[in-house]
Amino acid sequence: MSTRRPLITHRAARAVAGIVSFAAVPLLAQEHANKANWELAEKFSPQNLRSRIYTSAVAPHWLGQSDSLCYDWKDHSGTTFLLVVPTSKTKKPLFDQAKLAAQLSEMSHHAHDPQNLPFNSLTFAKDRKTFTFTADSARWEWTVATETLKRLGPAGGGAAGDDAAGRGGRGGAPPTAPDTVNTCGGQVAGGRAGGGGGGGGQFGGGRGNEFRNYSPDSSMFAFARDHNLFVVKVSTKDTIQLTRDGVKNYSFGARDTVQERQQQELQRQQQQNDTLQDEGGGEGRGGRGGRITVNRDPRVRANVVWSQDSKAFAVTRMDQRGVGELFLVNNLANPRPELMSYSYAMPGEANVGQEELYVWHAGDTKLTPLTLRKWKDQRLFDVHWNGTADHLRMVRRDRTQRHLELIDIALPSQQTTQLLREDLENSSSERQNVRYVKTGGDMIWWSERSGWGHYYLYDNTGHLKRALTAGSWRAERIVDVDSVKGVLYFTAVGREPAENPYNSHTYRVNLDGTGFALLDAGNATHDSRLSPNRRWIVDNASRVDLIPKAVLRDATGKPVMDLETMDVSRLAELGWRAPETFRTKAADGVTDIYGNMWKPFDFDSTKKYPIIANVYPGPQTESVNFTFSPSAVPQQLAQLGFIVIQIGNRGGSPQRSQEYQAYSYYNLRDYALADKKAGIEQLAAAHKWIDIDRVGIYGHSGGGFLTAAAMLLPPYNDFFKVGVSESGNHDNNIYNQNWSEQYHGLKVMAKGSTRQGVRQAGSRAGGPAGADGNGNGNTSAGSSSPLAGLVDGSIGADDTTDVFQIRVPTTVELAANLKGNLLLETGDMDNNVHPANTIRLVQALIKANKRFDFMLLPGKPHGYGDMVPYTNRLMFEYFAEHLLGDYYRGDAIYRGK
Repeated sequence: MSTRRPLITHRAARAVAGIVSFAAVPLLAQEHANKANWELAEKFSPQNLRSRIYTSAVAPHWLGQSDSLCYDWKDHSGTTFLLVVPTSKTKKPLFDQAKLAAQLSEMSHHAHDPQNLPFNSLTFAKDRKTFTFTADSARWEWTVATETLKRLGPAGGGAAGDDAAGRGGRGGAPPTAPDTVNTCGGQVAGGRAGGGGGGGGQFGGGRGNEFRNYSPDSSMFAFARDHNLFVVKVSTKDTIQLTRDGVKNYSFGARDTVQERQQQELQRQQQQNDTLQDEGGGEGRGGRGGRITVNRDPRVRANVVWSQDSKAFAVTRMDQRGVGELFLVNNLANPRPELMSYSYAMPGEANVGQEELYVWHAGDTKLTPLTLRKWKDQRLFDVHWNGTADHLRMVRRDRTQRHLELIDIALPSQQTTQLLREDLENSSSERQNVRYVKTGGDMIWWSERSGWGHYYLYDNTGHLKRALTAGSWRAERIVDVDSVKGVLYFTAVGREPAENPYNSHTYRVNLDGTGFALLDAGNATHDSRLSPNRRWIVDNASRVDLIPKAVLRDATGKPVMDLETMDVSRLAELGWRAPETFRTKAADGVTDIYGNMWKPFDFDSTKKYPIIANVYPGPQTESVNFTFSPSAVPQQLAQLGFIVIQIGNRGGSPQRSQEYQAYSYYNLRDYALADKKAGIEQLAAAHKWIDIDRVGIYGHSGGGFLTAAAMLLPPYNDFFKVGVSESGNHDNNIYNQNWSEQYHGLKVMAKGSTRQGVRQAGSRAGGPAGADGNGNGNTSAGSSSPLAGLVDGSIGADDTTDVFQIRVPTTVELAANLKGNLLLETGDMDNNVHPANTIRLVQALIKANKRFDFMLLPGKPHGYGDMVPYTNRLMFEYFAEHLLGDYYRGDAIYRGK
């Protein structure tokens, strides 16, 4: 099925809009009432489909620097471990699974099916003559040549090769070299390609409970304890305490077991594993986790970055002693409810975290602070060494997040040199870490200076050599840099003219600007994995309406052999069909907007169906799925008797261009609604089976706030009749300081200036809503008129004389406008979008004497975890009642299982 569908014209949308009645007529009085098809919805629930969904993408595990790779693949016949040798175009079983299963059954006294082995990953020894795995509470070793199995000991006992893989070693040993071991396995199911995203930062992290942060030569390691920093010399075991002033909220790291347990419990519920994210069907939903364990060792990993020569390290510390606290009460804690507090800066507050940077050189007994202050409340990113321990580099960014620069600090003089600078007005900026071609050599820099994200090559002193990419498309992520051959491998979107602009592809370009090439052609979004020796590419191609397929390609992008195609045979047996895609125009009549549409599988074109929009407006992303998702919640909801869509909007994904995303700047409440409404009107004009008088909307987090705005803000509160809003940030003035200031826009004001009469500089028009009565009205697009008291953003905020100002329009102030039926939900332990966001809206609706529905989820953070099935049923029934007129509230039983 083609990605592009016939364009729905703006003229047709206007024709439909002219005949739509926005009168508040009770839905039960309409002629459209019918019964929801609960049997069909249950048949296609994520839970029921789970056993019919198999591996969707090859996760290649390359055997060292060789040409061979292995992976595991599951289809309706079971799971198979496979070995691929590209040079001979051969694919075969990695080992005899029947023989291994027989020996494992005999030795463990547990029967095992060869196609359903009790492990999904294994680890090769360095010589690859054996591999180990864990099963039946024990660790096992398989000898490849003799095909014999040996029991090594109880699970968790450890073995040098297996345990060291990527975990930093055991018992104080330094990390194992990355090519010492090779793992194989780790399935990818349900439309997820798994892994392969951007790497982590250079600071901190540490897998498991590893507290040691080793120098590159493994001669020393750093760690934190009780908020202070320590360094240990491995050969002598000498421990040097480098700081003594650490306290809570001014710390290099500490372990608070009570707080750790609270945080781990919240994180456990917020993990988005494949199963419950499918059940949740939306951004920010929760997942299941395992048993919570608290490490009582007081040592923790410090945010240290070592120099390549192991002679020094840099470390940051955030001073949050002046930051205000937020509080949550765990009402389910035993024997009595428990208070949880955490530091949380809010938009526009004067007291926000202050970042400090220190360096330490071998032989020192204390840290040396670096003086880097340029902008008020500035933040530091990408701290790294430039070759030796004499030069430290980093990016510093001002609080408005519109100005940043890459700087070099010569030590010990602390002389600072600005290498690169980026300035932007009237839009949020993004950044990527600098990438060096080789240590101390040329560097690759990402910038949106042209309006699109692209890569530029600079020499080591910051002089531009050339643009490596250019055009009306976005370079997204560096995959690899071949410093010997001088080649950049990267992913990008929007370059292929006949495709959906969100399709991701992998490209290469020579660092001299020649040899640009597409490496994974095909109308799909591609998750391509480059081999370590850069000779091969495993290309996983997927699309929401295209069955995933994996192909092996050579370094030029030429197909070498087909690897796998996802098995959808058991889905087809049920009558499953992929969603349709569509393209409409935004409310401006010019900008293309893309979306997905799910119909009931018993669809009858002679009937009229209500339409429901599943929304998440951004600004950092959009809610539209572009990869295969056979158990998405919009699909199940559609089976009740709805047309369910996902549809983008201006002000959403930055993938569409900086201008596209910047539409939401200074307009963080209203920006997405006009495009949603216009798109639905165009769909209704093109399809007579869509009932434009019965429109619903739902979403989680940002989608929750947009849902409420749609039900409260004229004229959208006449258009949208039913909304289900989950954990919405309804008042972004009490949401995360960094996010709100970045995406709404922060003003820099001269101290003592007044707020009255001040407009947002250069903001974009925000649709028909106009001003909100609180100084947040939209000015004309591209306005550059000077504002009284507004400081020139190119100068930045002076440390002593200037202040910051922000106020984001809220849904709370619109409560009196509620029409239709609105259901609000939130978890009472949400430490991301605090429950006060929803409770304030609840209070305002009560004061406005409005009827609405409200569900508080006890013990739940931002993700709903094991309550997701319950909240989904609640949402399904709510739409069935208010859009189909099919009521069920006669007793306490929910429809569905």
